[in-house]
Amino acid sequence: MVVEYIRYSVPVERADEFADAYARAARVLDADEHCLGYEITRGVEEPQHWIVRITWDSVEGHEQGFRTAPHFQDFFAAVRPFFDNIEEMKHYQVQLSGD
Repeated sequence: MVVEYIRYSVPVERADEFADAYARAARVLDADEHCLGYEITRGVEEPQHWIVRITWDSVEGHEQGFRTAPHFQDFFAAVRPFFDNIEEMKHYQVQLSGD
């Protein structure tokens, strides 16, 4: 399992548009066999900052499975307007977690 973090800086006036885009993209994630879960969070102190956290079964599942599947085009079409707002997009391995 790996966690992908995507950090965005989105102008506050586009917040609703961003949230709607990820609501559409989430339907694609829900249907993908490699996606184990996700969350979309917005900064409280700095509401222009968003973090998308997606848990994948593996890097390969994400990059060779999800990204090559036909439904990826629907995902990308939804989030593409915000591609230039990405500050970081990387995979991480969980080292320690708690409830």
